[in-house]
Amino acid sequence: MKQVWKPGTMIYPLPAILVGCGDCPENYNLLTVAWVGTICTNPAMCYISVRPERHSYGLIKKNMEFSLNLTTASMAKAVDWCGVRSGRDYDKFKETKLTPLKGSMISAPIIEESPLSIECRVKEIIKLGSHDMFIAEVLCTNADEKYISEKTGAFDLGVADLIAYSHGQYYHLGEKIGKFGWSVQKNK
Repeated sequence: MKQVWKPGTMIYPLPAILVGCGDCPENYNLLTVAWVGTICTNPAMCYISVRPERHSYGLIKKNMEFSLNLTTASMAKAVDWCGVRSGRDYDKFKETKLTPLKGSMISAPIIEESPLSIECRVKEIIKLGSHDMFIAEVLCTNADEKYISEKTGAFDLGVADLIAYSHGQYYHLGEKIGKFGWSVQKNK
């Protein structure tokens, strides 16, 4: 039997993302976001939802760009710290010892320690309520070469030890149980 609860956002797990924003080293900032996702393949587009009172909100709105940086277990403490401290009060790169790199196509920073950084330009801001949604076009993706197979040239996020966020907790991703299309694949 299922209980009926009030409306809520219990769609978990979600990626634990560090969003890079700002347009120069003096105002670079990081924001932890779990309200993030893909919304279109062609053109490649994604979104983040951010509370307007967050320090990063103004930086993103002013510059209309940001980076999405996937996070690993070794980055977990920094991910949490960036989610509970404000860039108004701290230099988050300095405090977390993460390394900012200039984006290839945007002024906002990407994170050297991230296995994958996605550079985005905001196309639209939708006011929703507690959060505003920044809909963005993906301009490019920066992949750490240590996760690219020399044999196949494929990027292997499975070895990156990515983390996920689920209802106030951080988790390692579990073991692979299948791949896209495996349920209908004919055995050879």
